[in-house]
Amino acid sequence: MPIHIVRLGSPRQPDEGLRLGTVRRPPRGVPKAEFAKRDFYDVWQPLLSPSPELVHEAQNAEDDKAWNTFKRKFKAEMNHPAPSQLLDLLAALSHHTHLAVGCYCEEEAHCHRSVLRELLQARGAQVI
Repeated sequence: MPIHIVRLGSPRQPDEGLRLGTVRRPPRGVPKAEFAKRDFYDVWQPLLSPSPELVHEAQNAEDDKAWNTFKRKFKAEMNHPAPSQLLDLLAALSHHTHLAVGCYCEEEAHCHRSVLRELLQARGAQVI
């Protein structure tokens, strides 16, 4: 029962399960009651999003060096106790229930969810 890594707002996949929004801010112009209906997320988990400073850094990463710097800093943020414990919980849950983790970015390769994928896999999570 793996964790799906998804783009928020995209149509849900079969057996995706509970969708977690790992973003700093809720979707603009969408009433809270419609987040799940519009395939954004069921539960908001901003604890697994980069700090505002790192979001800006990621958006401006124009080469591999800048992207790798972002990744290193984001991994350091995720190493703090609260996000680290949440990643451990998600990794454990991936063996028992269907979950999805997502962000708004179009390309996973240049999105923090690619780093979350790595961190979850390192913790033994089943990830699609």
